[in-house]
Amino acid sequence: MKTLLMLCAFLAGSATTATATAQASCPPYVKHDPGGDYTNSDDRAGLAVVEQYHFSRNVETLKQGMTGSLGGDISYTLEHFPNHHRALAAMAKLGLRDKRVQPVGARYTVSCYFERAIAYAPHDTTARMVFGNYLLATRQDAAALEQLQEAARREPQHATLQYNLGLLYVKRKDYAQAREHAAKAYALGFPLQGLKNQLKKAGQWQEPPAQAKDAEDSATAQ
Repeated sequence: MKTLLMLCAFLAGSATTATATAQASCPPYVKHDPGGDYTNSDDRAGLAVVEQYHFSRNVETLKQGMTGSLGGDISYTLEHFPNHHRALAAMAKLGLRDKRVQPVGARYTVSCYFERAIAYAPHDTTARMVFGNYLLATRQDAAALEQLQEAARREPQHATLQYNLGLLYVKRKDYAQAREHAAKAYALGFPLQGLKNQLKKAGQWQEPPAQAKDAEDSATAQ
């Protein structure tokens, strides 16, 4: 979870345009052995084998590949577990860092890996969330909103999703929606204050009704 929260902050502050030529082909994922749904405990039985040789901490943090290029090792991981959350996040960060829609060594484009993950595991809201953040960072706001809204529809009590939707609505200057999602995110215990600070800077922050009442009661008691 900490890694994904850091990705939210990284992508929210990014605004880059990929420059490499995209590969047109994006075939659907075909289950490997080991491999399958990253969120399925039975499928994850083979996860350690893949990670041991292709997804070390150095790969995840984009320091060094294990068998060749970073893109190749992350790609291998996603070809076995298409909705591997941390590998998707790493592929997104690699594409943004290198300003390439298809990182060196990767078989497909960054967007293709997300599309394969969502097609194979449409229930996986985390994969949708990370994709939404990547789309937002690459200035594809409408597509980002679609992914984040669908993820939030499937899992409305997901604090990070609510927070990211709030950030997107601030960017679109839809402050009423931004406040609504901010209130939900903070009520669910989301720790980062960036969304609140952005709303304050825009003069659009309002304390949620319950918090405002608590503040009023506290002042009355004094």
